[in-house]
Amino acid sequence: MTDYTSRFLSAPDGLQLHARDYPPAPGGETRLPVICLPGLSRNARDFHQFALLVSNGASRPRRVIALDYRGRGLSAWDENTANYNVATECQDVIAACTALGISRALFIGTSRGGLILHIMAAVQPDLIAAAVLNDIGPEIEAEGLKDIRDYLSNRASPVTFEAAADSLARIHGPTFPALTRADWLEMADAIYREKDGRIVADHDPRLADQLQAIDFNKPLPTLWPQFDLLAQRPLLVIRGEYSRLFSMETVERMKAHGPHVETLTAEGQGHAPLLHHDSLFPRIKAFLDRQS
Repeated sequence: MTDYTSRFLSAPDGLQLHARDYPPAPGGETRLPVICLPGLSRNARDFHQFALLVSNGASRPRRVIALDYRGRGLSAWDENTANYNVATECQDVIAACTALGISRALFIGTSRGGLILHIMAAVQPDLIAAAVLNDIGPEIEAEGLKDIRDYLSNRASPVTFEAAADSLARIHGPTFPALTRADWLEMADAIYREKDGRIVADHDPRLADQLQAIDFNKPLPTLWPQFDLLAQRPLLVIRGEYSRLFSMETVERMKAHGPHVETLTAEGQGHAPLLHHDSLFPRIKAFLDRQS
C-alpha cells in the first residue's frame, strides 16, 4: 500500500499535469486540505516527508496535495518554453484544484510556489484560506537569484544518488549546517531520477533559460500589491537563516503590511528550508491546526 495516489490532470491548454494525493488519517476528511507548491526546478517529492506528517498526524490530520508543475516531475514538458512562467503555472494550479474538487485550501508555497500564491491572491483569492510562504516574499534579492541561475546552468549529472547527495552537501552545505547525511540523501532522491541509465535532474533543463534572460543590471520586479491581497488572510512567513534570496528586511516589511502575518526563522538552513525538519515542523503544524 502506498502513502499517496498519483493523479494525472489536464492543464487549461491540455498539457498533462501530475500531483501526489495523500489521504488523511480518519477524522481529517472534513478539514481544509493542504496544497504544496514547490520551487522553480523542484517537484512534489520535496514534500513527501512533510505530507506524511500532516496527513497521518495524530492531531488534526489533513489531506495533502503536492503538485508537479509543467516540465517537472511526472508532469509533461512544454514544447513552448515561454509557458514556464508564474502566471501560466498559477492557472495550472487553479485547474488542478478544480479537477480535484478543491474550492478552498491551505497552501504551502516554497520559493516559486510562493510567487504563484501572490498571483493567485489577485486572480482567485477565495481559493486561499491561509498560506505558508517558505523563504519567499514579494521582493527577492538578485544575488540569491544569480545563485539559482548558476546552479541550474552548471549542474552536472552524478553517477549515483550517493554521489548526488555528496554534491548537494558540498554546494549547499555552508548554508545548511542543520542538515544530516540522511537529509542530503532524501534531497538527492527528490531532485534527481534515473533515466536511460543516468542520474538526471527531474525537470526540463530549458527551465534555466528564463534565468539566463534576466538583466541583473535592472531592478528585479516586485509583487507588493499582490502581497497586500495575500496578507488579508493568515500567513506564516518562513525565512532560512542563511538565505541569500529572501532578506530579513523584506520579512520585516511584510510584517508591517498585515495583522495576520506571522514569521519564523529556519535556523541552520538556507534557501529553501526543509519544512519537515524537527526545528520547523511543530510551528508549521500549529499554524495549520489553527485553521479550519
